[in-house]
Amino acid sequence: MTYDIEKIRSNFPILNQEVYNKPLVYLDTAASAQKPIQVLLKQEQLHNEYYGNIHRGAHFMADKATLEYEQVRDQVAAFVNAKSRKEIIFTKGATESINLVASSFSEKFINEGDEIIVSEMEHHSNIVPWQMAAGKRGAKVVKLPFNDLGILEMEKLPGLITSKTKLIAVNHVSNVLGTINPIADIIELAHKNNVAVMVDGAQAAPHISLDMQKLDVDFYAFSGHKLYGPNGVGVLYGREKWLEEMPPYQGGGQMISEVSFDGTTFNELPYKFEAGTPNISNLAAFGAALKFINEIGIENIARHEHELLVYGTSRLKEIDGLKIYGEAPQKSGVLSFNIDGIHFYDLGMMIDKMGIAIRTGHHCADPIMQHFNMQGCARISFGMYNTKEEIDAFMDAFDKVKVMF
Repeated sequence: MTYDIEKIRSNFPILNQEVYNKPLVYLDTAASAQKPIQVLLKQEQLHNEYYGNIHRGAHFMADKATLEYEQVRDQVAAFVNAKSRKEIIFTKGATESINLVASSFSEKFINEGDEIIVSEMEHHSNIVPWQMAAGKRGAKVVKLPFNDLGILEMEKLPGLITSKTKLIAVNHVSNVLGTINPIADIIELAHKNNVAVMVDGAQAAPHISLDMQKLDVDFYAFSGHKLYGPNGVGVLYGREKWLEEMPPYQGGGQMISEVSFDGTTFNELPYKFEAGTPNISNLAAFGAALKFINEIGIENIARHEHELLVYGTSRLKEIDGLKIYGEAPQKSGVLSFNIDGIHFYDLGMMIDKMGIAIRTGHHCADPIMQHFNMQGCARISFGMYNTKEEIDAFMDAFDKVKVMF
C-alpha cells in the first residue's frame, strides 16, 4: 500500500498555518497528537444534534448519546483485542487509569511488607501513584534499572522478583528514550511468579498494533489525545478477573446498583469504575479518531514513522557534539538529545521562532534525567503526518541556531 502523506496531512487543518511567518513543523506528537478534522467535527456534531447525559436519560438525545458512547467501547475493545467489553474502562487519561489501578489493586492485594517493581524509565505517571500506594500500604517500591543504551536490564528482573512482589509497573514505549520494551517477556516471567503487570501504553498505542489477549497483560493504560483524539479521554484495559475483585476507585452516580443508608451495592463491569458524568462528546470524538487510524492502518503508520526515525537519527548524527539518549535496537519514533554548548531550553525557544515545535525539559521522567546526570534534554517525536522534509527543515533551522552560538 502507498502511504499517501499529502492525503493524510490534508485531514489536519492546523498543519496548514504559519508560525512567526514560517510554515508550522510540528515535531511534538509524543506530548500530544494533532487532531484530524473528523475528530473536530464529531465533537461539534454531538453538541449540535444529540447531546444528552448518557445511561440515565429517557429521551431521544440521551439514548443516541448513550448508544454512541457504548459503541466506542466496542471500538476500543476491538482496537486492543480485549476478550470482553467489560474489560474496557473509560477514564480521563492514562494517568487516571494508572492511579485507578494503583489505588484499587493496592487496597485489595497489597499489604505491609509487599513489593512493587517499577522500571527506571517510567513517566512520573507510572512511578508516583505506586509510591503513594506503597506509602499507604506499608509496601516498598523496587527499581528495575536500564543501561546507558536505554535498554532495561532484564537479566536483573528474576532476582528482583520475590515472594513479596505483587506487581510490576513498566511502560511499553519510553517517552524519552523511545525504547520498545519486551513487555511480553516481562508478563510471562511475572505470571510464572503470580505477579500482576501494569503497562503504561500511552506512547505505544498510537504506533504499535495491540493484542491484549496475546500479551496476556493484566492492566494496560493509554490516552486519547496521543491517539489523535481529544484531551480528557483515557482507557484502562483490565483483565476481568482482577476488575471483579478490585473495589471501586470513586463513588457516585453510575457506579452503583442500589444505594441506601444501610449500604450500597456496586454496578457491574465496566460501570463499577466509571463514576459520574463522563466526557461524552470527547469520547465520541475518540471513536472518530480510532476509525481514522484504522482506515490508514496502524502497521502502515508504524512503518512510516520508523522510516522517519531512521532518517532523523542519521541527520541528527551529522551534528557535532550531539548525544542521543536511547539507542535500543527496538525503538519508536522519539529522538531525545543534547548538544554541547547549547542549552536545551535555548534550542527549543530559538527553533520555535523558526516555526518548528519540539519539546524540552525533563519530560516528566526525572529518573531518566538522573541516570544520565542531566537536567533535561530536547526531544523531537513523530506522528503519522510528519515528513522527511520536516526533519530537513529542523536541520536547516539548527544551522541558523548554531551560528548564533
